[in-house]
Amino acid sequence: MTELRQRWILDPAATDDVAAMYVEQRIPDRVTASHPIVLLHGGGGQGTDWGTTPDGRPGWADLLVDRGWPVHVVDRPGHGRSPGRLPAPAAIPMTARVFAPGDRPDHSQWPGTGGVDDPAVRLLAASASGLPVDLAVAQVIEQRLLEALLDEVGPAVIVAHSLGACAAWLVAEARPDLVAAVVALEPAGPPFLDVPGTPLRLPEGITAAPLGSGARLTGLPTVPVSVVEGETSRMAEACGPVVEHLREAGVDVEHIVLVEHGLRGNGHGLPIERNNRDVLEVILNWITTLAVVAPTPARHSRTGEQP
Repeated sequence: MTELRQRWILDPAATDDVAAMYVEQRIPDRVTASHPIVLLHGGGGQGTDWGTTPDGRPGWADLLVDRGWPVHVVDRPGHGRSPGRLPAPAAIPMTARVFAPGDRPDHSQWPGTGGVDDPAVRLLAASASGLPVDLAVAQVIEQRLLEALLDEVGPAVIVAHSLGACAAWLVAEARPDLVAAVVALEPAGPPFLDVPGTPLRLPEGITAAPLGSGARLTGLPTVPVSVVEGETSRMAEACGPVVEHLREAGVDVEHIVLVEHGLRGNGHGLPIERNNRDVLEVILNWITTLAVVAPTPARHSRTGEQP
């Protein structure tokens, strides 16, 4: 039976304004993984994106727990159940445009028809939040809160989707001792992205907040990193440039192109699409090749003792 806990991580640097991050912790009855996994949703999303899919199938949080992984599902500050949430302008058209425009017959893994009238699109849009006005400030806060969580639970694998990858890069660079690996699902990009009229700018390359202290990074290159790319996603074309940017900064990146693993028809919503189990399997296969996060014999979740 899964042990479920819900709690808040408070910003250790906050003064008058309360910055907090909601975390849902799921611990399997028998843990078979050496490290927990932290799931970071993308821009405008929330932690429920890792739960039940729009068409009622188990999401990655459930699938990971079933495989023996302790999971920490985060609502980034200003999203979901965390304070500071802003309304998302034109949420339904935006969600359709990013996840399922409905204009590509080869986008076969989306659990619906796509477009603004698709119930799956509307369900995803219902939880959408607007982007922070100052993305750099927001990412600095996310970094502090994520580090505070990891200080409590210990080193973890961070699986981050889209704009959520920025916080993963920042923490892995500043505190590589807390990050066993980073899996970036179509991370925000391309480098130095600047979308006029929106807060979506990456002046530091792959983040809005300062990353490292120079052209080459020091912490992130010591952390195993993979970037995952779907076949039909609108965001897929940014994956290659992000990988190249990381490699130029000294990071050894595994570029996981799903079509090369026989998985076709995926868009940007990798954790919720029809073949989400198969996509997760590819990622877990990569994770478990890393000695630092190799599977361990089953142990009890509360005591850590071998059965």
